[in-house]
Amino acid sequence: MSKLSDTVKALINASHAKPGYTPSSAGVQTALTRFASDAAEKKVGLPAWVTLSTAVSATLNCPEAMTQIFHIASSTPTSTSRTPVQNAELIREVGLKCISFNGIPRSINTLGAFRSSLPADVGAALSTTPTRELTADNLAVRKRDGLALWDSVYVGFERKLLDKLAQSHPDLPVHILNGHYSNLLSNPRGATPPGGPGNKVGRVLTSLVAIACLRAQTGVGPQVVSHVFGLRKAYDNGDAHAAGEEPVEGGSWLATEDGNVWILENIDKLVNVISGGEGTTFAPGMRPKL
Repeated sequence: MSKLSDTVKALINASHAKPGYTPSSAGVQTALTRFASDAAEKKVGLPAWVTLSTAVSATLNCPEAMTQIFHIASSTPTSTSRTPVQNAELIREVGLKCISFNGIPRSINTLGAFRSSLPADVGAALSTTPTRELTADNLAVRKRDGLALWDSVYVGFERKLLDKLAQSHPDLPVHILNGHYSNLLSNPRGATPPGGPGNKVGRVLTSLVAIACLRAQTGVGPQVVSHVFGLRKAYDNGDAHAAGEEPVEGGSWLATEDGNVWILENIDKLVNVISGGEGTTFAPGMRPKL
């Protein structure tokens, strides 16, 4: 097997290519604590603010911020009794669903670093049982559930949008529906959420994942618009309260005009502090060589 030359390795790891994680800082800890406090004042529950801040941190490739979120969440009093394991499982599930918006590599790297950062007792208690394995018995149901989620998010435009995507590439809607909405963004029927009841990243929290990832990326305004509307539709059409969904504290307010503004403004604040004022690490990527 051939080896990489020093020249190739140096190019891969050049500082202008930003090959590693985005480091966190005490300023990030302060910003996250302030965000959690503001959420509580707005009566937005822990699962919602943890989902938003985790998705931003994963998008910016900052697993240290995810660990800070875990510690803040685990020291925050809530209306329901939550354990550190539940908080870690929620962060992991959000990080997994970020794949649909950020791609696989950042989720691989941030979830791995986050898992390694956890206290030993919490790490040992995390679920090791997969829930999304496709089988001959569940394939048809999973496909139906994925299409139902798509229809819920894009109701009013759902079939027209699929036709438009197919014009770009005939397999584009096939992959979006089967690879993402069916097998990742929707949740397996009958499976207990990692961390137990009350920890599901369901219809509403999945919309929050989408908004946070896409806003933090920049460059994808049309998709941010779609998922802001998708959040509103979850409540307008009753899908937030459908069978199998868990209530999201503050979710109905987040789906309002004021709630939308609060979400977007706070995503921007977190992006700014995590990036050290340089903006997103996602779309612009490389910096000029100095």
